[in-house]
Amino acid sequence: MEYVLGVDVGTGGTRAVLVNRSGAIVSSATSEHAPFASPQTGWAEQDPHDWHKAAGSAIHQAITDAGCAPDEIKCAGLAGQMHGAVLLDEKDEVLRPSLIWCDQRTQAQCDWLNAKLGEAKIIELTCNPALTNFTLTKLLWVRDNEPEIWKRFRRVLLPKDYVRFRLTGEHAIDVADASGTLMLDVSRRKWSEEMMSAAGLPMSCLPKVYESPEVCGRISTAGAAHSGLKAGTPVVAGAGDQAGGAVGMGIVRAGAVSATIGTSGVVFAATDSPAMDKKGRVHTFCHAVPGRWHVMGVTQAAGLSFRWLRDLLKGSSELSYDNLTREAGAVPPGSDGVLWAPYLMGERTPHLDPYARATLTGLAASHTRAHVTRAVLEGVAFSLKDTFSLFGEMSVPVTNLRLGGGGARSELWRQIQADVYAHEVEILAAEEGAAYGGALLAGVGAGFWSSVDEACDAVVKVQHRVRPQPKAVSAVAKQYENYRKLYPALKSVFQTAAT
Repeated sequence: MEYVLGVDVGTGGTRAVLVNRSGAIVSSATSEHAPFASPQTGWAEQDPHDWHKAAGSAIHQAITDAGCAPDEIKCAGLAGQMHGAVLLDEKDEVLRPSLIWCDQRTQAQCDWLNAKLGEAKIIELTCNPALTNFTLTKLLWVRDNEPEIWKRFRRVLLPKDYVRFRLTGEHAIDVADASGTLMLDVSRRKWSEEMMSAAGLPMSCLPKVYESPEVCGRISTAGAAHSGLKAGTPVVAGAGDQAGGAVGMGIVRAGAVSATIGTSGVVFAATDSPAMDKKGRVHTFCHAVPGRWHVMGVTQAAGLSFRWLRDLLKGSSELSYDNLTREAGAVPPGSDGVLWAPYLMGERTPHLDPYARATLTGLAASHTRAHVTRAVLEGVAFSLKDTFSLFGEMSVPVTNLRLGGGGARSELWRQIQADVYAHEVEILAAEEGAAYGGALLAGVGAGFWSSVDEACDAVVKVQHRVRPQPKAVSAVAKQYENYRKLYPALKSVFQTAAT
């Protein structure tokens, strides 16, 4: 038998999957990471060594569970959390904990870039605005605030690429993940020398950039000992978790769109050319498919909102997500006026505001825990609908809409999304996430399939569809209009609270 391996370096853990030539997963394993540290409000850090350790453990377990020989694994592909900054010294040793995707400390560095270059010029160079999440602003923060560490800085890698480096010895990155650094010329799919010069950073600190299905390294002797893979096994560039997850869901052609609710929430649309919002409210990135791009709106705290609510309520009783959604199912669409704005970690789309904070409003004495739960589920969907509203402004086509993540596994949340988006949604027979996308990219690299399109056509299948309910669509549409008034009304409050 012949297999390919996909690995997803996530926030909560690293997952490894082994996939055969027909696209079926023959084994999978997950190794958890320590929770990210938040030394101050809005900060988020993880230890890159933890990712490397977890990757070795998950890969070993997946190989053991499959009962396959290492030489039967023909190629590996990595996906992972985007935007993180792993700073290395001249000996490729980690200098400090990685500032990860949801870290919000870098607004001063964003302001400095905007003052130096102008917001329009930054979007012209990179297709995106200067945001606190992006890797470049994290580098500038370290330069401004940790000069002793900065003196020793020589190279930056993103999370999955640090794991790849430890497995192969190669410094490499794919165009999709590199798009989220604010250092890539997204339209030309190469590093932006002009952006790096303006930021005062040397090109030498950047890894070589590849297309996602392109082989960029091979497992080293040390990598083989750590993972159980055979030395010399080819490794493709892979993708950031969003592009990797989109490949796993078959979101590869224009008109195909996904709405995925994990810790964060993402609406992702494949495009044939770079489609830009001049205000930078959605991200324009290279796709993991060579010659294609994608646009993406991000909700910082999507599934995190539901987890936060569950953890908040668990103090008085043992509550599961299933129990909460069962209660919420008895509440009518619109939650009887209760509204949730999910800005627990600031917000990207459409507000680009790290100081935004979550809001629960519309409460009356008659409301119950079930109303609050449904309001949280609807509020996350409203936040994702903001991206669909922008797609309408940008003329980005939406023909097939597929759901992924935790929001696709809950029957209630599926229906809420169909009603809020006012669009039929598709549920896949198997939605395996970014690790599966990494495996499909590895399959292209190994020659299992001739292209990413061919791989997706062969293995991604729709199990069933959920249609919007007309009465519910009307109710949540009215509630969405109320939702859109919350942020403008409270923006000044957020800013005052942050100072």
